[in-house]
Amino acid sequence: MNTADQYLKAVYLAQRMEDGPAATGTLADMLDVSPASVNEMVGKLEERGLLEHEKYKGATLTDEGIERAHDALTTYCIIERFLTNVLEVEEFRDEARALEAVIDDTVAERLDTIIDRPAECPECFDPEADCCSYLEPSLD
Repeated sequence: MNTADQYLKAVYLAQRMEDGPAATGTLADMLDVSPASVNEMVGKLEERGLLEHEKYKGATLTDEGIERAHDALTTYCIIERFLTNVLEVEEFRDEARALEAVIDDTVAERLDTIIDRPAECPECFDPEADCCSYLEPSLD
């Protein structure tokens, strides 16, 4: 998953949390980057037709952006489930965030064949807990 997909996933989750456009400050916090970095990437994603940004209101994904964000979130969920169900990693959230940037679609598809992923995935992802609602989050 590339950086653009990570941003799209963050916008998707922020829109769910905020029940509306994703504020750039929220995205900066979620991605642990500067607001300037968010503004730069939001501009690039808007140019590609993946989201629309209205100053002082936030970013909203287009249909194509939603599809890509959904795919990115699915990949992230696959990584989380693999780490928890197969490898029994307690700090799965930190590991999943580190791995999402380097796991491609082919690897994610192969991992998906050996995990037990709910049919409603990735809609079962809880953005507040930053993990699938069926997984037990570790106490950080």
